[in-house]
Amino acid sequence: MFKKILIANRGEIALRIIRTCKEMCIKTVAVYSTADESSLHVRFADEAVCIGPPPSKDSYLSMSRIIAAAEVTNADAIHPGYGFLSENSKFSALCRDHGIKFIGATPEQIDSMGDKSNAKDTMKKAGVPCIPGSDGLLESIEEGKKIGKEIGYPVIIKATAGGGGRGMRIIWEESELEGAWHSAKQEAGAAFGNDGLYMEKYIEEPRHIEIQIAGDQYGKVCHLSERDCSIQRRHQKLLEETPSPFMTPELREKMGTAAKAAAEIIKYEGVGTVEFLVDKHRNFYFMEMNTRIQVEHPVTEEVINFDLVKEQILIAAGVPISGKDYYPMKHAIECRVNAEDIYNNFRPCPGKITNMHKPGGHGTRVDSHIYAGYTIPPYYDSMIAKLIVSAQTREEAIVKMERALSEFIIEGVKTTIPLHQQLMKNEDFRNGNFTTAFMNDFEIQ
Repeated sequence: MFKKILIANRGEIALRIIRTCKEMCIKTVAVYSTADESSLHVRFADEAVCIGPPPSKDSYLSMSRIIAAAEVTNADAIHPGYGFLSENSKFSALCRDHGIKFIGATPEQIDSMGDKSNAKDTMKKAGVPCIPGSDGLLESIEEGKKIGKEIGYPVIIKATAGGGGRGMRIIWEESELEGAWHSAKQEAGAAFGNDGLYMEKYIEEPRHIEIQIAGDQYGKVCHLSERDCSIQRRHQKLLEETPSPFMTPELREKMGTAAKAAAEIIKYEGVGTVEFLVDKHRNFYFMEMNTRIQVEHPVTEEVINFDLVKEQILIAAGVPISGKDYYPMKHAIECRVNAEDIYNNFRPCPGKITNMHKPGGHGTRVDSHIYAGYTIPPYYDSMIAKLIVSAQTREEAIVKMERALSEFIIEGVKTTIPLHQQLMKNEDFRNGNFTTAFMNDFEIQ
């Protein structure tokens, strides 16, 4: 087992990893930018190393500084959390070259899934259902028009190196293709340094449902059931739950089997997620694979009584998994709390938290690095907390979430808590009647 793990991340996920390491009697090293000097992950780690100024490129994305921090503290493993370098194959390879275990996928596995066009080809070989579309990257607008006619409109073009909705355009008829092509290409190039695009049939009224998987170093793979991530705004998830109110036992088995096939074909090592779009007829299609821990992993942990970060560490240390699949024993919902003004187009609201009270009680969990007196820096993602509740039924979980949200007090900055309170009262949400387009028509009161 590892003696010391460096956490190459910040905020709530860094603190989350530190907690599990302490329970496993593993020493921890936090890294931080000068903007995060007062963050709780710095306070609760056994050691902390400043790796640079606030901009991510000079701190949390600086591979050389993170490797140097690991070497100077004698860390024998690095946990990347999510975001930043968690799906960077160069960083995974650099760790390997320096004799430091990267707690995540190998460089080869990251590359095989990181490029969405290559990932789709791999999934077809594994027999995983894929959305009809281009076989690879589009070479020209003319090729896009040809494929659009073959698969029928609406279609969607996506950046092959994309994420978060950037470099993505929905096209309802051929006359819109050229303008969408140029704007998506420009956006993708600026965001990812790669302007490659591919085309897919646009699935109307879809659900975004993902399957949690784990694979060890010996070829064994299991799934840990699904999460419904359909409540999104501009392709950014707001709320997740498990089990999905749209799921049936038969669909869960089919999707679980497909997700395991996806992991097996690349000999996946670690904890990851296979994401699918599911249409209104419950046909499902591979969307992408995330070769890391997910923001929404706590809802899975709560319904199967399982520590996914501990599993990541055990797998990285060479411990084999049991190989058995896991199924929800309860219902869990996670609300992402962002420092944003929901009444001003979700404008980020960094600043000092003047007063704070976290909710508690049975089946209530808060993952967060903030506290009264903490100043939210303006340089990073606006998510400041995750509120997770679990109960025996979905109806009970919704009521519990309403109660917990009413107790969650954060003063000094604006947050998305009022939005989640409105979601809990929405009849369509309460009845499980929603798709990824749900927020398009949601009126904030």
